[in-house]
Amino acid sequence: MKTFAHPPDTELLLARLRRVSPDSERRWGRMTPGQMLCHLSDAMRHSLGERPSSSYRPTWWRTKGMKWIGLWVPIPWPHGLRSRPELDPQRGGSQPGEFAKDLATLEDLTRRFIAGAATLPGAHPLFGPLTAKEWLRWCWLHHDHHLRQFGV
Repeated sequence: MKTFAHPPDTELLLARLRRVSPDSERRWGRMTPGQMLCHLSDAMRHSLGERPSSSYRPTWWRTKGMKWIGLWVPIPWPHGLRSRPELDPQRGGSQPGEFAKDLATLEDLTRRFIAGAATLPGAHPLFGPLTAKEWLRWCWLHHDHHLRQFGV
């Protein structure tokens, strides 16, 4: 299974990320390519403890069932899921600036996230507390989901 725990998977995904352009067409959803970069960056900042996110409400289904399905069942994530407002550029998240700079920022945040996965301070807003292995899998899947959104 692909994960940021494996350097070849990391390099492959970052190469895909670099193929996104301001003109990339989305296959679903409402975000522009620049908004997608900001969304992923905001998610990285939240995970690193640098950006607040709305509170986590644990339930058995979220912390066990949904988390297991979302991280380990080898099917693409569904389209149309809504993000927390503070992580959504259309509802309160960061706004795009210069595309190349936003792309470089996301790559830097992703590498920092990977390096610090064992000591991440917070909980995932939907799945709750994650192990380093789960954080690295979630992050890879989240990036992959949005890259597929733009055909990359």
